[in-house]
Formats: sequence, structure tokens, C-alpha cells
Amino acid sequence: MSKCDILIRGGEVIDGSGAPRQRADIALDDDRIVAIGALDDWTAGEVVDAEGLMVAPGFIDAHTHDDRAVLSGPDMTMKISQGVTTVIAGNCGVSLAPLDLAGDPPPPMNLLGDRDCFRFKTMRDYVETVEREPAAVNVAMLVGHSTLRAGTMDRLDRAATDKEIEAMGALLDEALESGAIGLSTGLAYPTAIEAPTEEVIALAKHLPRHAALYATHMRDESEGVLDSIDETVRIGREAGVPVVISHHKCSGEANWGRSGESLARIAAAQSHMKLDFDVYPYAASSTVLLAEMIEGCHDVQVTWSKSQPERAGQKLADIAAEWDCSQIEAIDRLQPAGAIYFSMDEGDLQRILTFPDAMVGSDGLPHDERPHPRLWGTFPRVLGHYSRDLGLLSLEQAVSKMTGITAAVFGLADRGLLEVGAYADVVVFDARTVIDKASYDNPEVPAEGISLVVVNGRAVWRDKSWSGARPGRLLRRTAR
Repeated sequence: MSKCDILIRGGEVIDGSGAPRQRADIALDDDRIVAIGALDDWTAGEVVDAEGLMVAPGFIDAHTHDDRAVLSGPDMTMKISQGVTTVIAGNCGVSLAPLDLAGDPPPPMNLLGDRDCFRFKTMRDYVETVEREPAAVNVAMLVGHSTLRAGTMDRLDRAATDKEIEAMGALLDEALESGAIGLSTGLAYPTAIEAPTEEVIALAKHLPRHAALYATHMRDESEGVLDSIDETVRIGREAGVPVVISHHKCSGEANWGRSGESLARIAAAQSHMKLDFDVYPYAASSTVLLAEMIEGCHDVQVTWSKSQPERAGQKLADIAAEWDCSQIEAIDRLQPAGAIYFSMDEGDLQRILTFPDAMVGSDGLPHDERPHPRLWGTFPRVLGHYSRDLGLLSLEQAVSKMTGITAAVFGLADRGLLEVGAYADVVVFDARTVIDKASYDNPEVPAEGISLVVVNGRAVWRDKSWSGARPGRLLRRTAR
């Protein structure tokens, strides 16, 4: 008779590959999956009855800003409550390291916190802290281009010099050698919008020697979305690196319906390079409050304001009306601040979500006072609303977009699949009831239907609460 730590009995196993589900037992011992099948002769320290439930790989959040959250809130309840076991952090050109900041962080870097949060001079400093003070989830880190610029340039409203690019490259090399998996950019933001394509290419050329990848919040996700895809493809091609387009969308009412064009452009590029993207299942975005982002929005909701904290959760139009000023003037008075932008079309969202190999990422902002509901609801929303209720995806397809595909793209070895020898990152959920409960008015509400979440062989979420375990690890990239 064989023995293991945790035995999950009688569930419908969705292995993350996209293959049809099958009824099977799963044995977890230490941090690995050690057996899958009819395990009638096995005993365990804990037996989980999964009759009538789905058993899947732990979900991998392809796009997060959790760099600080894994340290300041290591329970990571907003993620484990929806089945997430791994987060990809450092996106949109903003990472907590490598940067020891003297002044206030410029937008959007303040999404991660104030100057005291930027205290890691090197990525190694950050990695060692994460490994010494683990969270409930695994984390893989990208290096932010804006972070590199802030650490080497006297001002960010210009192109970097050759000497500054060389200094950024040295910081990038150190970060990748210390365990980071790639470089991210946020070319739409004030911290990087003046960076020419050549600056990014020069940095991206450091990536191949580290088997790293390039992820980008493109320069334009509205009128110039096709040109931005072309720029992204050029960077990937000239640097010879795999590319991930962050939170692909066609923003602004004038661009609704253009996802057919953008996806065709992406598909054409995929014929000659490795190009992927992630998407969140909401027709509204969220970031810092910027005047240039309100054009084409049919509504804007403030998520936080340092100068006017009581305005969190209010609509920008209502605030401007109350102050008897323009929305642009209201934005100035609210700074620094964040917002939700209602600017996308549901039809585009569904087309992007169903694109082959599209990955699911939340892009949640854990430090917002009134965050976008995607922070707490992304993965159950795909499973419940888009898969079960709308039938847009099979459950197997939905799970693969959250697990196997994402692990392959980011090179996370032995993650994302339920197979013998893989790490024991597992989620047990009820396909009949799983659904997001977070809303724009009440955004910090755990999802329904997530029964059990296991990270590296230890239960972190059960009985609708955090178990107290912090078994997360810093994950490195293995090129595939």
C-alpha cells in the first residue's frame, strides 16, 4: 500500500493541456504530484473528497502588479481565493526592483507604493527577501523598463543616452542572473513614452543570453493599436526574443470592433516568431488617473486619490460636476490618483479571449483603495460567466488558458499541468457554482466555488479562508 501527504479522491481531472477531463484520484507527496489514476490502495495524511468537483492545476496569473503585495500581504487572499497559485509580477515596465528611490515615484510607478517601497537596489536583494519571507503563492518576476530608467536617468521625458542604456543593461543583466524571467515595458506611460523603439531593442538584446522574454504594455491600445503591434513585432524580431503583449485590447469607442484586425496582425506575426498575449475578462481597464486616458471612455471611476481620499469609488464626471469644473481640472486636483476606465467593447473582449492560446491575466492593482474587481474575480469569471454561462469556451479550454499555456509561455518548468512529477499546485472547484462576486461597487469580495487550493503540496485555501501556510517560491524561467 502506497502513502502520500494529500490524496484527492473522485474528482474530474482537467489536466491543463486542453485534453478532455477524466475521473481520477491524485496523490500529492511533499511538493510533487506522485500518482494519478484509480488509487484505491493509497492512504494519506489527508484525504480530500472531490466527488462532483473539478481538479485542475493551480491557476497562473499571467499579468500582475503583485511585486509588493507578496511581501506586504503574504496571505495573498485576493489571489488564492480564486485559485491562483502563481503570479507573474513586474509588468507594464514597473517592477519594485532594481531601484532604491530617493524621491516620490512618478506615475505609474506609484501603483506599487510610495518611495519607501522602492528599497531594493538590486533584483538579488528582492529575490532574497521573497525567498526569506515567502508568500502563499509562487512569484515570477519581470524587470520593469521604467524602473531601469528611473534608476539611471535624471529625467524620464526624453530618450536615454548610449551611456544610460549601457547602465540599464547592466542592471538588467544582474536582475536576470538573479532570477528574473524577462523585461517588461509600459510604453504608453509618461515614464517611457519618450523612449524610442531603438532604446527598447538595445535592452531586449540582453534577453537571449539569459533565455528571457519580453512583455509589453504597448505604446497605444486605441487608434494606434496596429502600429503598436508592428513596433512590438519589430522589437521581438530584431532582438530575437519571445514576446508577450500585455492585456490586449482595442480601447476607446472609436476603435470598437477592431480586434478582428489586431488579432489578424498578431496571427500573421506568429507565423515567424514567438508572440503571445494575455487578456482580462472585463470591458474596463484600470491604472493611474491620466488626462490622456479619458478620451473614448463612456465612464471613469476613481479608485484612489492621495489628495482627495474620500473620492475613491466616485465617478469622475460626478466629482467634476460637484466642483463645477472640467474633468481635466478635476484630474489635476485629484492627483496622485488611480481610476477605472470604461472604454472597451464586450464583443472585442470575447473575440480576444477565445483566440487560440490567449492567456488569462488579472492586471489587478492590489494597493488601490477601491480596486477594479478583476483583482478578486478574474479566474472564476472566466470559468463561471464565460465558460459555463455563455458557453464561449469549454471548461478544458478555459483552464488551459490559465495553466498549461501560461506555464509554457513563461517557461515555468513542471507547472501548469497535472502530471506525475509536476509540482503540486492544485485547485479544486465546483463547476456548477464557481463565479466571481466582486463588482465595481463592491470589489473586494471572494469568489464562490473554490473549494481547495494547494501550493507546492501545502493547502493555502480551504473552508473559504487562508490556511496560514506560506509555501510560495520565487520561480525562474526555463526556456521551452
